Amino acid sequence: MAKAQKNYVCSQCGAVTTKWSGRCDGCGEWNTISEEKPLSVAGPTSKTLGGMRGKTVPLSDLSTKEAPPPRTKSGIGELDRVLGGGLVPASAILVGGDPGIGKSTLLLQAAAQFANNGLKVIYVSGEEASAQVRMRAQRLGLGEANVKLAAETNLRDILTTLEAEQPDLVIIDSIQTMWADNVESAPGSVSQVRAAAHELTTFAKTRGVSVVLVGHVTKEGQLAGPRVVEHMVDTVLYFEGERGHQFRLMRAVKNRFGPAHEIGVFEMTGDGLREVTNPSALFLSERDQPTAGSVVFAGIEGTRPVLVEFQALIAPSPHAQARRTVVGWDGARLAMILAVLESRCSVPFAGLDVYLNVAGGMKVSEPAADLAVAAALLSAREDVALPKDCVVFGELSLSGSLRPVGQTENRLKEAKKLGFTSAIAPARSKAGEKSGMTIRAMSDLVAFVGDVFGAG
Repeated sequence: MAKAQKNYVCSQCGAVTTKWSGRCDGCGEWNTISEEKPLSVAGPTSKTLGGMRGKTVPLSDLSTKEAPPPRTKSGIGELDRVLGGGLVPASAILVGGDPGIGKSTLLLQAAAQFANNGLKVIYVSGEEASAQVRMRAQRLGLGEANVKLAAETNLRDILTTLEAEQPDLVIIDSIQTMWADNVESAPGSVSQVRAAAHELTTFAKTRGVSVVLVGHVTKEGQLAGPRVVEHMVDTVLYFEGERGHQFRLMRAVKNRFGPAHEIGVFEMTGDGLREVTNPSALFLSERDQPTAGSVVFAGIEGTRPVLVEFQALIAPSPHAQARRTVVGWDGARLAMILAVLESRCSVPFAGLDVYLNVAGGMKVSEPAADLAVAAALLSAREDVALPKDCVVFGELSLSGSLRPVGQTENRLKEAKKLGFTSAIAPARSKAGEKSGMTIRAMSDLVAFVGDVFGAG
């Protein structure tokens, strides 16, 4: 009889190999690979299911209409927006974020709001004692909320308690501290995280309970543990923000009940997290006079238009290799734009250090920010400030042409609401005549450089 093949799993990225090595080929980390113990419910050991028949699965056609799932609003508008309109019964939600970013604070505030709206809420903490959670609730003014607390890490005891209590919402903080006694590995390992997430998600689906799982993140900002956990749950939310800024962003990476890439903006205060209903005005609150290297970008995050400020600085490099430093944007895309400016527009950046920053701690990944970044780089290099009442957006191709982007009317409407009167956009953009703004249409980057900066 052939011996069963052993599998080795990286605890950082979840990569699976058939032999042990000191360094993971997937993420490059050292001493993170360990042998994966098989689960007791891993399935049949034989190659086939045998001759036993199962039950017939009911089928339906595509024309079957079903009512949308009922939702319960938390009263925190930004959280409801990220969830797609509210909490859906029997849903599993995974929330990730850096340590100390405010995950527990926000979820405790949300638990109190859901409890005030009539839901039976249980908060299970595997990292803190009940007294610590109670102290945080009193500091946030939530001491009177009808939320049940528990400090436990044994998954079997937690599921037994939930089955007896029959709550509407359960918050598990965090999934890395849970351990199942049928898995022979330490808490936080790949096998334990996968088993705990599977059991809690199955409980949510079979008992109609909404479960929120808090997950740790790696130093790269990704959720720790196997990626299969993200496929198990219905919604994956990332809580992000810079330690030096008071703003916190919750971003929906995956949502089966609403739009993905939706964001909610919060502000960290002494009384907890406060929602920001108009993030554009907040991100642009410190703009007083036009400054060289400063450009306002009209972007779209999910279904919400958001205006952010790109800041660029160009300085002579004292080193043989010039520096390219980026905060809040993709460094590879910055290198592409610099190459297009040098190749297509004959604007050299050799021997110059380039620094690019997105103000307010915002992270932008939309390709429509290409033209705003190019404008910020040119403005900093030529020491020419763009008008204060102008917004810029457009996607840049390697040929130097500008491509139109989607939801142009929503971008212009948001800019108009904040007092902007003009916009620089690619030609062929579907901009409505009722926008009330002066639009300068640009066909390519060469025309943009010549028209705005008087060269080309």
